Amino acid sequence: MSDVASEAAVSMMTVSRALRDPASVSSETLRRIREAIERTGYVPNRLAGSLASRRTDIVGMIVPSLRNAQYTETIKGLSDALSGSHYLMIADSGYSLEGEEAAIRAFLAQRVCAVVLHNTMHTARSAAMLRDSGIACVEVGNLVPDPIDMSVGFSNRDAARAMTGYLIGRGYRRIGFISLPAKDNERIVERRAGYLQVLEKAGLEARPDYVRESRSGLIGGAEAFVGLVEEHPDLEAVFVTGDVLAPGAVLAAVRRGWSIPQRIAIGASDDDEIQESVTPALTTLRFPRYEIGRKAAAMLLDRLQGRTLDERVVDLGFRLIERDSA
Repeated sequence: MSDVASEAAVSMMTVSRALRDPASVSSETLRRIREAIERTGYVPNRLAGSLASRRTDIVGMIVPSLRNAQYTETIKGLSDALSGSHYLMIADSGYSLEGEEAAIRAFLAQRVCAVVLHNTMHTARSAAMLRDSGIACVEVGNLVPDPIDMSVGFSNRDAARAMTGYLIGRGYRRIGFISLPAKDNERIVERRAGYLQVLEKAGLEARPDYVRESRSGLIGGAEAFVGLVEEHPDLEAVFVTGDVLAPGAVLAAVRRGWSIPQRIAIGASDDDEIQESVTPALTTLRFPRYEIGRKAAAMLLDRLQGRTLDERVVDLGFRLIERDSA
């Protein structure tokens, strides 16, 4: 840092301030310091610098799986909004509350300044650690009325109600449901609850054997869909939600010559390019995942800079996209 200060003709204190808060120095001074850093190859010791403040400028994010591309849009939105002021560290919980707890403990040990959880179901110890730490925390993926700190997302229950209601409105009466395992996954729990509530309200039988859990991936979705339809050939439609299960179901139906939606209709969720590109294109739910990441970052930055939040829970909603599969 002394070398950088000498090269840039500023004090070491100015270098330190520019690294912590670039907006606190003039653009010309910041330019000279950055050029000096380039020339000297200086790498700031962020951990050592955090000893005084007790916090780094790193935001930790925990997602259920790095293999699931659905989370990348939220990660990108968060990263874009934090760019230039904070850095993002990502951990994979493996769809496990214990895995999330271990990641939270590791992040707190690294003195992260904030945490984003792509989950709203936690162990009691995880919630206690975050509350006791006093750091900013945003839960995304589902809305909760009483978050640990802040929450931004959409209602998975309302989204499932919308899709199930749409299928009923199209004349389907025997409707199945396929999802990832519900254990430790409040998003699936809420979607299943929404599906069942709409069936009950419409006076339709909510049959437990019409509900099936699937392993993740295209093949997982294909296997679960084929198994459910072959076991219950009277099914008229299936709501296939989460991961890439629904495109897998479409591919499996096409391979078997099952006409969609004439033989069996498919409703999906988590719209992306794959769902739009398969034939027939999927009727689905679109969630604002990129905007959720950006909003989570904005809420964190407001909290870190001491600004008052207008609301702790933000609902960004969803859209039902009508295509050919239903």
